[in-house]
Amino acid sequence: MNKNSAARKLAAIGIAAILFAVLAFLPLPDSVRRAGDALLDPKGQRAIAVLAGALVIWVLEALPFHITGLLAMVMLALVGAGDFATIVKSGFGDDVVLFFIGVLALAAAIVRSGLGKRVSLLVLSITGNSTRRIIFGFLAAGAFLSMWVTAIASSAIIMPLALAILTEEGAKPGESRFGRALMLAVAWGALIGAVGTPAGSGSNPLVVKFMGSLAHVDISFVRWMTIGLPIVALLLPSAWGVLVLFSPPEMTHLQKSRDDIKHEFSNQSRMSHDEKATLIVFAITVLIWVASPLFQSFWHIKIPISMGAVAAVVLLFVPGMTSFKWKDLQKEIDWSGIILIAAGISLGMTLYQTGAAAWLSVVLLGGIGNLPLFVRLVLIVLAVLTVKIAFSSNTLTGTIIVPLVLALGPLLGTGAAGLALAAGFTANLAIILVTTSPVNIIPYTTGYFSIKDMAIAGLILTPLAALIIALVFSILGPAMGIL
Repeated sequence: MNKNSAARKLAAIGIAAILFAVLAFLPLPDSVRRAGDALLDPKGQRAIAVLAGALVIWVLEALPFHITGLLAMVMLALVGAGDFATIVKSGFGDDVVLFFIGVLALAAAIVRSGLGKRVSLLVLSITGNSTRRIIFGFLAAGAFLSMWVTAIASSAIIMPLALAILTEEGAKPGESRFGRALMLAVAWGALIGAVGTPAGSGSNPLVVKFMGSLAHVDISFVRWMTIGLPIVALLLPSAWGVLVLFSPPEMTHLQKSRDDIKHEFSNQSRMSHDEKATLIVFAITVLIWVASPLFQSFWHIKIPISMGAVAAVVLLFVPGMTSFKWKDLQKEIDWSGIILIAAGISLGMTLYQTGAAAWLSVVLLGGIGNLPLFVRLVLIVLAVLTVKIAFSSNTLTGTIIVPLVLALGPLLGTGAAGLALAAGFTANLAIILVTTSPVNIIPYTTGYFSIKDMAIAGLILTPLAALIIALVFSILGPAMGIL
């Protein structure tokens, strides 16, 4: 590291420290601390200060991202926002950590076996060798999958396929603009598709539940899709446009011609034993993810998504199943990514438990009741996308935001139920900060994009997403009786 780089990073840490100190210890009058029914106590204020400082360090890349996450956990304890053991357990004790170990091991097996290259050839035989079409193809494929197997599973499935293409092309992580756009497409495609159906994410069923129990509005699978599918259809080309403008591929086409791709696809060798075994394990894993509600309904056995990922790892190493060695696969797992998501969960849970998240929501959402409906919808969506920065879970966002919007009904004016539903849809779109969703961490671990890259692209897509969701709701909401 040269002296200029070290000085720049130290300056960034200094800026973060000053911002933290100001926000943590600035005296606030009661009129500011109390927003509606939400109260910002000193613990919550300091938790927000830690978040702000961490964001500065993340965006300016003054420290390795996972080290910043660990620093945030330490700071939360030092300022009294929570007990350190509790903070650690809330992140590293979350089953999503095991989920990531499982899916990254499965992804490594897909690439190492050659199965990833085989499936990527199938995708390329459809999209051709245009890099821009490939980016859109992966956006669309990820969106379609996430409607049925959740956004996290979609990201886990699509990432190794994209990685196989980039590896084949010799695209270097951190340097290739095509690699950056393609891996962001993996994350965004899965996040956008999660809006399409109630099965898209863990927060969607909660939104349906809250709408029924708190607003007495029935949102069936079909009613959800009536609004969700148009949003997905409009968001996909918008996201594609942002990606190719923000990170234009350094190559217009792959090295292989379209005819070469078709020829290679049709003349592949027979699947190896490892490919077949990996495909079987992958199919079993997806089946567990998809069928888990059936186990819950008929046998009262709860199978979290993490269990399917752990089962995949176990199956890969059953004697005779594959020739893989753990020492080989573990090299492909980005352990810093595991640390980062665990730290992100700890930060999000602390913000929630201290009441800081609820206070932020009320501050952002209050006082818009007299504005036109379309403007209220846009502001609700922008508020949720902003608040998502403080959360590490779409489910957590939906759990907090939807009841809060419904409770703020008198402040929001007519159509509060529709505004709450719009907020619930938006809870899936963790498009700005990597750490706000496990969906983002999966492609992030490949190293093709940074936290700063996603933040810049996400800030460009955010106003477009707000306008699209507001437009669809303002047109279809009245016809469906929710606005």
